[in-house]
Amino acid sequence: MSVYEKLTHADSFVFGFALNGLGGGMLLDKAKNDEKEVWCHLDFLVDDCRPNLESLGIPEHAIDALTRLDTRPRTMVYEAGILLILRVVNLNPGQDPNDMVSLRFWVEKDRIITLRHRRVLSTQDVKEEIIQGSGPKNSSEVLSTIIEHIADRIADYVDAMEARMLEFEEGSIVDNIVKTRADVSNLRREAAMVRRYLAPQREAMEALHRLGAAILEKAELMYIQELSDSMTRYVEDLDLVREKAIVLQEELMNMMAQQQNERMYVLSIVAAIFLPISFVTGLFGMNVAGLPGVETPEAFLYVFSGMALVVIVILALFKLKKWL
Repeated sequence: MSVYEKLTHADSFVFGFALNGLGGGMLLDKAKNDEKEVWCHLDFLVDDCRPNLESLGIPEHAIDALTRLDTRPRTMVYEAGILLILRVVNLNPGQDPNDMVSLRFWVEKDRIITLRHRRVLSTQDVKEEIIQGSGPKNSSEVLSTIIEHIADRIADYVDAMEARMLEFEEGSIVDNIVKTRADVSNLRREAAMVRRYLAPQREAMEALHRLGAAILEKAELMYIQELSDSMTRYVEDLDLVREKAIVLQEELMNMMAQQQNERMYVLSIVAAIFLPISFVTGLFGMNVAGLPGVETPEAFLYVFSGMALVVIVILALFKLKKWL
């Protein structure tokens, strides 16, 4: 039994191909030890993953990094190969896209090993392309093609965030400002969480372009550089979304403060008008002897006219001072 046939029976094995150099490939359980251009996809949290990596001749320090639970995007170059760790937007059903999935790569001249725990749609896409015969022709192309699919999904996700931000900006004058402000806060948090991984991911891809010349082909290195530039643009777009969210939050807070001030203004006007009237009605409503006009039938008309005159004087005073 070849080393790859043994690997295909391991619990940590997800799928794998021996590439034929034409865009297709054969399943690893049919491959031989002397097969070239191999791609293995494993689950790094399964117990037998580490022994399987050791059997493939991967350095111990690299295995430690490939199987570690918590990682951040980075690139490390060893004599035997290149270690690359990236983060992928989690588009699995029922999952939070902000919870970015870790995808690890071990790249050699004629072999690439990818590791994940949760399902990564980008690797599934490349798998389907190989099955259809239209996939990458060698391990370098497998790497660049997976990164391309990762970048495309990140682009779609960032574009969706920008579209949501545009909707908030165009509809910022809404009835329910409190709900809109909460939605903008959530969008701002999403942008911050995604940027947390995209910024070091950009640096990891730049390092891959600089340090991968000994293993990767020149054409793939140039393409990775283009993808790195795209990642830089996505980070800048996220920064712009965050800045717009901050500005919009301030505008919404100003709108809320303005609404409160307008309401307080109306209440103040009403209070200023009715304060002297309340004083007069309270004064003449006392149940004590000697109140003027008690015996005069026209007294109510006089008092009412006096109160109306006070209201007119107050309104005129507000108008003169331009408070109305």
